[in-house]
Amino acid sequence: MDHSAHHSGTGHHPSTPAGEHDHGHDHGHAHGATWATAVRATLHCLTGCALGEILGMVVGTALAWGNVPTMVLAIALAFVFGYSLTLWAVLRAGVSLKAAVKVALAADTVSIAVMELVDNGIVALVPGAMDAYLSDGLFWYALLGGFAVAFVITTPVNRWMIGRGRGHAVVHAYH
Repeated sequence: MDHSAHHSGTGHHPSTPAGEHDHGHDHGHAHGATWATAVRATLHCLTGCALGEILGMVVGTALAWGNVPTMVLAIALAFVFGYSLTLWAVLRAGVSLKAAVKVALAADTVSIAVMELVDNGIVALVPGAMDAYLSDGLFWYALLGGFAVAFVITTPVNRWMIGRGRGHAVVHAYH
């Protein structure tokens, strides 16, 4: 099947007989690269990043670690949780573990990396945030503000990648 063919305005794929609907995904050049798709992909990424990063901060603080080891743990857990959300969804679709790992790596690596770079960069730049305790409002304002800015920056990156058949576009076949 030629996956580069565009759908006609009739709601069916050119190779699908009239009256039958193509229940597959749009395999045209755009790969479903709408802003809504990019927002959903970024929210998915943000959820995993936030879970991992907050858990890392809590563990690092509870163990009285310094800033660098705590950030390393938080970033590592952000990747673990980000990948895990995609991995879980793809495994539920019946894909082998090896194939699911490849999908998760392809779908999330750039998104999580951008999210973490922006978020942690903002936390590092906010005066006093790195030394704030979990009970301090400054810590949470910096972290949540960092996630908000990271979301705004990562969403267009995800849209661009989805438009080229990369990033979260590789997960769509398993939904």
